Amino acid sequence: MPVKIRLQRHGSKKRPFYFIVVADARAPRDGKFIQKIGTYNPLTVPASVQLDRQKALDWLHKGAQPTDTVRRILSYKGVLYLKHLLRGVKLGLFDDAAAMEKFQKWHGEHEAQMKKRQEDNRRARPGGRRGPGGPPMRRVERKSEGGPAQEA
Repeated sequence: MPVKIRLQRHGSKKRPFYFIVVADARAPRDGKFIQKIGTYNPLTVPASVQLDRQKALDWLHKGAQPTDTVRRILSYKGVLYLKHLLRGVKLGLFDDAAAMEKFQKWHGEHEAQMKKRQEDNRRARPGGRRGPGGPPMRRVERKSEGGPAQEA
């Protein structure tokens, strides 16, 4: 039975919200699933992702195949890097403590980079309005009322 880690759509029309689920590949997109491992909201800036890293890692070790979008989410959250490090431990390239140290270093750098991006985004769009980098605004001039009157 092939198992996939994929997105399950919820939310209303044009307002998507997704659950990240482990499901049989033959099950319908929004149908029966084995386990829910997180959520993904693409409408927030930046997109918000809640993920149980340990559950995702366990399913990857069991052979579950992520879809393309979920693969990018797992990479963003560091699950694929952690799997890569644990494979190195299994092969005897380094010990468990060194792998966790490498992951913690990466995680710290990643969090700092994400905070910097959020701050840059807030400065670029204060109050949700377009900042100085947006398109130029044109002034619309109204015609004078002295012209010929038009009746509807």
